[in-house]
Amino acid sequence: MARTRKGRDISGWLIIDKPAGPTSTAVVNKAKWALGAKKAGHAGTLDPAATGILAVALGEATKTVPYITDATKCYEFTVNLGASTNTDDADGTVLHTSSTRPSDAEIKDALNGFVGDIMQVPPAYSAIKIDGERAYKRARDGEEFEIAARPLFVEELILVARPDADHVVLEMTCGKGGYVRSIARDLGDRLGCLGHVQTLRRVWSGPFDLDHAISYETLENLAKDPALDDHIQPLEIGLTDLAMVTCPADSVLKFKNGNPAMVFPGDVAYGDECWVSHDGQAIAVGQYKGGELHPSRVFNR
Repeated sequence: MARTRKGRDISGWLIIDKPAGPTSTAVVNKAKWALGAKKAGHAGTLDPAATGILAVALGEATKTVPYITDATKCYEFTVNLGASTNTDDADGTVLHTSSTRPSDAEIKDALNGFVGDIMQVPPAYSAIKIDGERAYKRARDGEEFEIAARPLFVEELILVARPDADHVVLEMTCGKGGYVRSIARDLGDRLGCLGHVQTLRRVWSGPFDLDHAISYETLENLAKDPALDDHIQPLEIGLTDLAMVTCPADSVLKFKNGNPAMVFPGDVAYGDECWVSHDGQAIAVGQYKGGELHPSRVFNR
């Protein structure tokens, strides 16, 4: 007999400004406990030392996580020039140092090589699986291994500030799967000065930005307080990047049963993936086919 999952049936998004220290999973678990939610997950991991937007999906909103994970994101980060580390960030052990320091003009010129469709090798200390095992575990065990380069689309990578000769602040807007630590490492290599990430902050992710976010301190202070519910964003925000269609009332039950049903298509074309709304509430996501939506995800609320 299947075990019944305890907790409240809450669906929506709680956006948290993650502090440095806790893992993304720890923040999700804290949010789930604080709200007494039955189900929670997140859209895009942040390293423990990283801060910024962590989008926590609750209940039926977990079905929209792939759309936020795939969405464009923006990071602001500081690169420490002059040293490489085994983790490509400040938490690692320094491997090599360099006295070379590039000019601002040289940095700006090098950044151009990281814009557009690029190939990127993830850090050795990452969650990438190598023969079924996490890369970071193999790295901690001292194993020698290679990680294949992966495609990444970088929309923009700009120089924000140069506080001193040893540090440069950058802002990157990119697609799914980008490793900021790899950008810092590869930029340092290209400039001949070496480099690693000193600080990292995700400033927005898809439709969510810091204006949507609550602090971790607020999350703790409002734990088990009904006022925390006031900070939950609608499930539908997770579908912002998809086209929307509407449907009549008699289509709703058909969708709930997983069957195709009539929709009013608006501007969508045959074969488009879209979501269907009735009275402003998301009913399902699916593929539009000649007057009908064929559902792939159904929201049960």
